[in-house]
Amino acid sequence: MKNLKKTDQKIYKAIQGEQKRQEEGLEMIASENYVSKAVLETLGTVFTNKYSEGYPGKRYYGGQEFTDVVESLAIDRAQKLFKAQHINVQPLSGAPANMIAYSAVLKPGDKILGMDLSHGGHLTHGHPVTLSAQIYNFIGYKTEKDGQIDYVALEKMAIKEKPKMILAGFSAYSRNLNYRKFRQIANKINAILMIDIAHIAGLIAGKAISNPVPYFDIVTTTTHKTLRGPRGGMIMCKKKYAQAIDKATFPGFQGGPHMNNIAAKAVAFGEALRPSFKKYAKQIILNAKVLEKELKQYDFKIMFGGTDNHMLLIDVFGSKNVSGKEAEIALDKIGITINKNVIPDDSRSPMDPSGIRIGTPAITTRGMKEREVRQIAVWINIAIENHNNEKVLRKLHKEVKQLCKKFPLYK
Repeated sequence: MKNLKKTDQKIYKAIQGEQKRQEEGLEMIASENYVSKAVLETLGTVFTNKYSEGYPGKRYYGGQEFTDVVESLAIDRAQKLFKAQHINVQPLSGAPANMIAYSAVLKPGDKILGMDLSHGGHLTHGHPVTLSAQIYNFIGYKTEKDGQIDYVALEKMAIKEKPKMILAGFSAYSRNLNYRKFRQIANKINAILMIDIAHIAGLIAGKAISNPVPYFDIVTTTTHKTLRGPRGGMIMCKKKYAQAIDKATFPGFQGGPHMNNIAAKAVAFGEALRPSFKKYAKQIILNAKVLEKELKQYDFKIMFGGTDNHMLLIDVFGSKNVSGKEAEIALDKIGITINKNVIPDDSRSPMDPSGIRIGTPAITTRGMKEREVRQIAVWINIAIENHNNEKVLRKLHKEVKQLCKKFPLYK
């Protein structure tokens, strides 16, 4: 980055500092990952300069022969991964993708039945602070005490509420969903069925989790997280909704697509088509299951009874009398990055909740496996139990750095 170093020292130093932080620490936020050098390089190309309103073969500006190539490749590769009837790769991220999907098939005031945020749902699935909740009428369903979704109760709720859309998907739920049950319930009340797979898209692409695309009318996702691509969004749908989705994306919600980002999506999708990605996706879940087992031995209370995917939601306040915020700060001090998170029907505030959320995608990208995860569990337990002991935390930080040196971020 010789040009940046010469032009803007402050930004250059911030980038160097962030790279050092990532290299020397364990990234365990469930929604974060490391992209490949190829994806990083693609994001910094001359496609940044190009406006490309419209779609391949139907652009509003000239000079599109190469933008059409990369967008078509992104669509084709995504289709091979997910087997969708129609794909739009232009959404700028997950929240815009959801808003686009809602606007494509719903009218203001229409009712959506989605997962309650404190039970694992997502902000854009109906939380009152979001714009979507001001436009649409969201009703939230919850999990049972065992952490599972009661589909009989969900069906009764759907019949009573008669939503125009039933929404599946989550940001902090660690169990697999029964796609067939969702489909049956939606059919019974003639509702549009949508799922947000932002967190598990890479696990689906890697065949570690079953594919929901055949069951749902609309599927939204981010392209980062487990899919290990650039920060962005994507919408997949049945052919009957294709025109509405495309029109809602552009010109309905967005202007010019970010072509450098779309090119990077194509690169990431190509990487996900390789056999090595299947091994990676499988290892993410293996690592998460080991982390679950080890933390249970240290008397941590795991929400939803455990995990079927890449993440764990943990009640640290109920387990160790330490708030989620205190746990996040303590782990950050030893070089393990996680996020505080509410637990089902949390009595504490979102800024200082009872829980933390931990994920294994990024450490798996670095090549860490079961042995390393067992050691990480030891550090997590010691750090949280000694969250006010700076001497202990400094010692753990040195140990974390030593492990990270064995698994370089970019070789």
